[in-house]
Amino acid sequence: MGEPAIKSRDNEVPEFKKNYSVFRFIGGNLISFCGDQIYLIAFPLMVLAITGSPLIMGIVAALERLPVLFQPVTGILADRYNRKHLLLFCDFARCIIVGLIGVLFILDALEIWVLYSGAFIVGTLSQIYNTSQFASIPKLVRNSDLQVVNSINTGFFNTAVLVAPGIGGFIISLYNPGYALLINSFSFFIAFLAILSINLHTEINVEKKKRSFWIDIKEGFHFVIQTKPILFTNLAMLASVFGTTLFLTMLVFHLTDTMHLSAEQTGLLLSIGGIGAIGGALATNFLRKKYSYRRILFGASFIGGLSIVFFGLANTYFLLIISNAIGTLAASMMNPCIVTIRQTLTPDQLLGRVQATSRFMTWILMPVAALLAGVLSNQFGTNFTIVLGGIISTAASFFYLHRSLKY
Repeated sequence: MGEPAIKSRDNEVPEFKKNYSVFRFIGGNLISFCGDQIYLIAFPLMVLAITGSPLIMGIVAALERLPVLFQPVTGILADRYNRKHLLLFCDFARCIIVGLIGVLFILDALEIWVLYSGAFIVGTLSQIYNTSQFASIPKLVRNSDLQVVNSINTGFFNTAVLVAPGIGGFIISLYNPGYALLINSFSFFIAFLAILSINLHTEINVEKKKRSFWIDIKEGFHFVIQTKPILFTNLAMLASVFGTTLFLTMLVFHLTDTMHLSAEQTGLLLSIGGIGAIGGALATNFLRKKYSYRRILFGASFIGGLSIVFFGLANTYFLLIISNAIGTLAASMMNPCIVTIRQTLTPDQLLGRVQATSRFMTWILMPVAALLAGVLSNQFGTNFTIVLGGIISTAASFFYLHRSLKY
């Protein structure tokens, strides 16, 4: 299903060592990833500074994740329109919006409604960008290089997790979160220039644009449901994402408000977690040579879920660091496998819709989980919320035992 179509592109792109377009593409991602990790610390601290409320943090996080409901539409956009243009638009728009929020905070003129609307708009643009990026990678590389490129991309993301939070925490400790968001804004601009420099050809089917959106959406869902490896990884991720969202929504709030860590300590903890994440990304290619996707995904998901439970129970800085590092290692092992499964089994003309449909299926409960995290933390504390998230994530790992993933 789709492999012949993908293999036929091997003669159209250079071998990996000479593929300079994909190098620039991944390099732009690395810079953007670094900015995102700084954003991850700065944005919650802005909410904390303005409101001091975990409930408001949950609302902001829910608004940022609400655009996952638009995923089927973003998939159609990525399949019908020029993917390079979509990537450029999203990077430029996020550069402006994030920079504006940073300036307003520096000037002490930022109001909560701006955070609400900013979170929603940035979340929407990120969904369009991520879907278009996923659908673009198979056009840039040979089929035989997909697993390697996805692992490198994940490794670069984890390098950003290693370096950027510490830098962000240091900047915030010296100045304030507004300056950190200005750096995030600049990273989007650099990513914009990187995308602008590459030759990313997208075939535009005029007849496809005339079709009903509903027909395209239905086609994407039909393919996902019929393709069991994609379907069962999606079901596992649906439960896992719900649990990890309970955890991630309150992560920075838990560290700063409950555990009373400074911005520098929080940034350092997240950066150290990046070491485990890089290790996981590098280990994936080695493990794939010896083990099936089923074993890799089940083991990583089970261990990752337990690490969240231990994180919620941890009462020392050292235990928090260890739990977080194990969790990021496990997560980084899973991502290249899931992405490669989708890209390998999906024809080019369906890549955007299959990725968008999969994200819709796996992320549809994220807004609910983010809001629930705020409610539960407000009522029972962040420790309870994080442990609950870990239990749900651990249980989700059993979906990966389905026989379709035994290859």
